[in-house]
Amino acid sequence: MDQPMAQPGWLTRERIVAGPLYNRWLLPPAALAIHLSIGMIYGMSVFWLPLSRSVGIAHPLACPAGTSLLARMTAVNCDWTVAEISFVFTLGIVFLGISAALWGGWLERAGPRRAGLTAALCWPGGLAVAALGVVLHQLWLFWLGGGILGGVGLGLGYISPVSTLIKWFPDRRGLATGLAIMGFGGGAMIGSPLSAWLMARFHGAHDVGVWQTFLVLAAVYAVFMAAGALGYRVPPPGYWPAGVPRPADRSGPQSSVELNTAFRTPQFWLLWGVLCLNVSAGIGVIGMASPMLQEMFGGSLIGRPGVGFTALSPDQVKAVGGIAAGFAGFLSLFNIVGRLAWASVSDRLSRRVTYTTFFVLGIVLYIAAPSFAAIGSKAAFALTLGVILSMYGGGFATVPAYLSDLFGTGFVGAIHGRLLTAWSAAGVIGPILVAQLRQLQIDAGVERRNVYDYTMYLLAALLAAGLVCNLLIRPVRPDLFTRAGLAAGPDLPAAGPAGVAVAGGAYAAGPAPGLSITLAWLAVGIPLAWGFVLTLMQAAALFR
Repeated sequence: MDQPMAQPGWLTRERIVAGPLYNRWLLPPAALAIHLSIGMIYGMSVFWLPLSRSVGIAHPLACPAGTSLLARMTAVNCDWTVAEISFVFTLGIVFLGISAALWGGWLERAGPRRAGLTAALCWPGGLAVAALGVVLHQLWLFWLGGGILGGVGLGLGYISPVSTLIKWFPDRRGLATGLAIMGFGGGAMIGSPLSAWLMARFHGAHDVGVWQTFLVLAAVYAVFMAAGALGYRVPPPGYWPAGVPRPADRSGPQSSVELNTAFRTPQFWLLWGVLCLNVSAGIGVIGMASPMLQEMFGGSLIGRPGVGFTALSPDQVKAVGGIAAGFAGFLSLFNIVGRLAWASVSDRLSRRVTYTTFFVLGIVLYIAAPSFAAIGSKAAFALTLGVILSMYGGGFATVPAYLSDLFGTGFVGAIHGRLLTAWSAAGVIGPILVAQLRQLQIDAGVERRNVYDYTMYLLAALLAAGLVCNLLIRPVRPDLFTRAGLAAGPDLPAAGPAGVAVAGGAYAAGPAPGLSITLAWLAVGIPLAWGFVLTLMQAAALFR
């Protein structure tokens, strides 16, 4: 007697194949729930100064002179420096790329739900471990939680919705990836003011309120990320949205280049260079945006034209710093909007033309920015950097669609994971180049308002190199494509969870309950709108 076939586990890829009534527009809010959570990595700087006085409380308590880094990692009677604390950001970005590269292939086999739930354990769990590191005042534990464990959650959380959305939106790949990756740019816009509010509530005579804030964020993010992961569904084999003409190209849903084959093509490495150089230039600006504005414009930011930054009084420096904080928020808006806008534009212009625009326009703007500062035009300078940051965010949102155009969608999650090592490299290259060149200029006696001129020219040179890489990209050879793709292979049943067969590989978006879609979008839209309003209020001071 034949034994009944065992049902696959509820986390497996087979169990989350969508039925014919599933509406694909439920996927973007699920993806946003995860990306808005992990995007807080960009807002972690809100914790640097409070953590630098977690022992001294009112003022930082310096370690004895000559204390080694190894000793500082376990010392409990003196404060960490901002440089030591902020290293957790570098660790997080590096491990984002490493984990995405290592487990991108596993994601394609296991499915986005399992990967998303793993991310929902690692990122909030990393924040909880970091909180323990703060309580025990162990720097190594803080790095382990916020940087390494949290970085693994960042990597898995970043690529799981991107891979899934590309498969659901083969007709709008740019729009789909832009919707998801927009959330990564918007995470800090929500998380930073929320964290500042929480720290103010938890602050006391003997505590700066950071570890409690970490635990609250961990709980909130765990809920949002788990809900997003559980909302994931994958399309059935051969899926194409009904009513949309299917292009007769070789990179259709079941024709893809396998991971290891793609990894050995010149197209992969040229695109790696494109992403690395674009991100190196953009992240260099992000890391220095606040001091750049303050040092370039000095007293003119507070109605004292002609007064350099070094001549300001402590109270004036504080006022200038507040305006610079609004400037950082202003740039974050461009970063977010650019992710959706440029990715959507790429659906019409093509990915190659869009990246060419990034580089050509970027070169012009990077070279022009110092001139706008020299004539004292704050608005022109701010808008210039805003457009630059929109292209930085747009580059992230466009590159997954670029990959799927080149290599097909079957292995795009795994290929994207390996490509993100370019981000890890850029996260080191960009900030180091900008910081070192700035210091060289200061040491050479250059006035503070001019120390960034050569920095911007150097970043423009990086973009020029990226432009060359982009122009060298050509279509992948047809013989490298295979129809044995993981995303739509013969091992994946063409049936939804209820066993309803899907005929023809194309079916309507489905009349999913309107209330479900409305609630899903409200769950992510309300926090995002709140962050937008707060950011606009802070940025308004820049144009007064």
